[in-house]
Amino acid sequence: MIFRLGELFCGPGGLAWGATNADIGDPNWGIKHQWSNDYDENTCKTYRRNICPTEPDTVYHADIRKFDLTNLADIDALAFGFPCNDYSVVGEQKGMDGVYGPLYSYGVKVLNLYHPKWFLAENVGGLKNANEGKAFTKILDEMRKAGYKLYPNLYKFEEYGIPQARHRIIIVGIREDIDVEYKIPSTKPYAGIDNTCKTAITVPSIPADAPNNEITKQSAAVVERLKHIKPGQNAFTADLPPELQLNIKGAKISQIYKRLDPAKPAYTVTGSGGGGTHIYHWSENRALTNRERARLQTFPDTYVFEGSKESVRKQIGMAVPCRGAKIIFEAILKSFAGIPYESMPANINE
Repeated sequence: MIFRLGELFCGPGGLAWGATNADIGDPNWGIKHQWSNDYDENTCKTYRRNICPTEPDTVYHADIRKFDLTNLADIDALAFGFPCNDYSVVGEQKGMDGVYGPLYSYGVKVLNLYHPKWFLAENVGGLKNANEGKAFTKILDEMRKAGYKLYPNLYKFEEYGIPQARHRIIIVGIREDIDVEYKIPSTKPYAGIDNTCKTAITVPSIPADAPNNEITKQSAAVVERLKHIKPGQNAFTADLPPELQLNIKGAKISQIYKRLDPAKPAYTVTGSGGGGTHIYHWSENRALTNRERARLQTFPDTYVFEGSKESVRKQIGMAVPCRGAKIIFEAILKSFAGIPYESMPANINE
């Protein structure tokens, strides 16, 4: 079966790339784009260009709170990476009390309207503890009430060969009237992969004409500061002279002017933050280019992001790693096709 996929909060297409490129060796099983929605115009342009260039009208640019969900094409599957702002450890962690916290409910609404055979929902690891754990429990309860068996798990993507330490809760749901069980794909097949950030960024070399590869001009002060920061260090762990130290009160975020360690996966690529949060090269005195950041998210070099440099930075940081998504979608397809695959126990016990 070729599953028709609907997607809310679609972002630039990390999940969609993983879904539409999922391949289990049988052409009778796959996933195709049906429709998607995002509130950001440049993000929608990126998605259209790379995921469905011949069907641009199937990508709806709209605020989900004002979007009519009742007149969409039928779907067999749903993916939604609902906004993480209020669950992320980087933010204020307002959870359900924040502006973005309740937006998961639109995914549940689509489940109740269209009854897809399965779904995949994605959010940050902080979701499990938001509102003292009550938010996660509420979300799972509503998904079950919509008629789904749930398989939540905290995926550590670096354990699946992704060149980035990115930890995300992903909930796979299968409609309860369908006799299919999903299992968490094992990390063992990826144990020997070289997923260091240096290899990801330099092998093969980024083509000279690669899109979104403009180098950011750094101020003289930033260049001077970076000269004192060693690989893996940040502005607070490095031995900086007094005139280059940051005068920040309160929490000292560990990613401020943090250089990559070339022998390890990158730290988490993010889509927000001001000066000092752009991820810094292990040896050169500069921030990474957007194309280098995209490589850490496993986007192919041919994937073109639309919009300003800052818009592209945000899009890349908000995405799900393409190859990580592909692994999970392939496990879903194998589950439905009855093809065994190496699995492991879930690490979230409700």
